[in-house]
Amino acid sequence: MKFGVLVFPGSNCDHDTYNVIAEITHQPVSFLWHDSEDLGGVDAVLVPGGFAYGDYLRTGAIARFSPVMQAVTRFADAGGLVLGICNGFQILTEAGLLPGALMRNAGLKYICKQVDLRVETANSPFTSQLRVGEVLQIPIGHMEGNYYCDAETLRELEAEDRIAFRYATPDGKVTPEANPNGSLGNIAGVLNKGRNVLGMMPHPDRSSEQLLGSADGLKIFSSLVDALATR
Repeated sequence: MKFGVLVFPGSNCDHDTYNVIAEITHQPVSFLWHDSEDLGGVDAVLVPGGFAYGDYLRTGAIARFSPVMQAVTRFADAGGLVLGICNGFQILTEAGLLPGALMRNAGLKYICKQVDLRVETANSPFTSQLRVGEVLQIPIGHMEGNYYCDAETLRELEAEDRIAFRYATPDGKVTPEANPNGSLGNIAGVLNKGRNVLGMMPHPDRSSEQLLGSADGLKIFSSLVDALATR
C-alpha cells in the first residue's frame, strides 16, 4: 500500500502527517504537489492541516481549484480513501467531497488546545479500530472550525451514521460546554455517502505518539492501514 500527502503553498502539517505514516505506521508515503494531477498510484490520500494558499478569500476555497484536487475528486469518486485534517477538512467541503461548511469559530478567536472526542461510528475505514462511545484526546488548532449544514443534511448525516466524531466531555457527554467552536451538534468529523472520505477538524497527526501528550490519533491511521491491507 502507498499513501500520498498533499502539499499546498501554506501547508504546515504535511510533514507531521508524513511522519506518522513513514515513521510510526511504517508504510510507504510520498508528497503530492498541488500543481500536479498525478497521484502517483497511491492507495490513500491525506489532505493535511495548514493554511493552503494563505487561506485567502476563504479557507480551502483556492485549494479546491488546484490541479491535484481535480485528481483527488476523481480518486474519491472511484472509491479511493481520502482523509482531510483541519484545513484538509475545509478543502474537502469546498470541493464538494463532503457536505456542509466550516465557518469562523463562535468566539471569533483562534483555538489551539487538547479536546475530547466521542466516537460516533466504527463503520468506516478510518474508525474500524475504535469503539462507538470511546473518547479520544486529540488537539485542535483552527480559526474556522465551526461546522454547519442545513437541517436536511443533518438529518441525512444522522440517519446514515455519517457523523464520525463529536466534541464531548472526558466521560463522553455531548454538552454545549464541551463544544470549542460552536459546531452544529458538536460535530467534529463527517463521512461522505460512500464512507471513503472523512473530514475532521482535530489533528490525529499531532496525537499519534505519547510524547505529544496522547497517542489516540494513531488509532485513526491504524484503522486506515488495516482497511487498505484488507481491500
